[in-house]
Amino acid sequence: MGHLRPLAIILLFPTVFESGISSAANLLRNRRNASSSSSSGRCTYVKLSPLARSPHSLSSTDMASNRVIVYGGRGALGSKCVQHFKSRGWWVACIDMAANEEANENVIVKMSECFTEQAGQVTADVATLLGEQKVDAILCVAGGWAGGKCSSKDLYKNSDLMWKQSVWTSTISSHLAALHLKAGGLLTLAGAKAALSGTGGMVGYGMAKAAVHQLCQSLAAENSGMPSGAAAVAILPVTLDTPMNRKFMPDADFGSWTPLEFIADVYTRCIPGEIRWDFIQFDNPLRSQMSITFFNWATGVNRPASGSLMQLLTSGGETQAVAAQ
Repeated sequence: MGHLRPLAIILLFPTVFESGISSAANLLRNRRNASSSSSSGRCTYVKLSPLARSPHSLSSTDMASNRVIVYGGRGALGSKCVQHFKSRGWWVACIDMAANEEANENVIVKMSECFTEQAGQVTADVATLLGEQKVDAILCVAGGWAGGKCSSKDLYKNSDLMWKQSVWTSTISSHLAALHLKAGGLLTLAGAKAALSGTGGMVGYGMAKAAVHQLCQSLAAENSGMPSGAAAVAILPVTLDTPMNRKFMPDADFGSWTPLEFIADVYTRCIPGEIRWDFIQFDNPLRSQMSITFFNWATGVNRPASGSLMQLLTSGGETQAVAAQ
């Protein structure tokens, strides 16, 4: 194999990525979207044929200087991440239920009820894809939403779904980071601001997202198995500005929703290499307000400390990243 420059893999399921919604009415509307579009399953690596391969794909001798893996690269947020990193000259791999033609490579996810089967398949397929190459970042933006009280008839089903969509994908991503992330690299996970407290109307969702928060903090602890100097950071949005959210909540205040572009760009700034922060302000020792995005974090400067749970708070069209206390 010829010399490979750094690459990045983006993993994202084709589901609307929800991280908690302030009103019960909004949550009920979103449930219809989550029910129709959410999924999880077994992964099979697919080497795209010449016809299926993205026109943006690079040969092994002409690869970009940075690499990223996106888990869930066909969803609203994942697609935006793929586009953003590709526009910055990164090599991008997508893991999802269907190929993202803008990505350089794809790992296709198939349905499975067995976590160990799915995890083993993804791990093997990514190893085949990367070989000895390391990646600069792994962005796990897979997820979904389903409501339900403890008295709901769908409690078991929805809790199982939430666990698969959030905990399975996050756990797999953390193992991929241990195996394939560069020293000093970035792993991001998808939490939810709502899961910082009780979620009575969406028990399974809150439980799964709280587990993601715990995983993120555990990865920052000593002897976690993460590469030297690497950081695990969780984003905790309230509501993301996606087409499906606008469809199901047409009368909502869109100015309070976090733009997908904000998140995609912030990730890049946290990976060492090409950092550019618009501004950083500290209004007290525990609260920080930053113009951040995935791209920013990926490039490594002023990246939040490993284990940070970063709330994404948007008001009047302006977004701040505030570390949860």
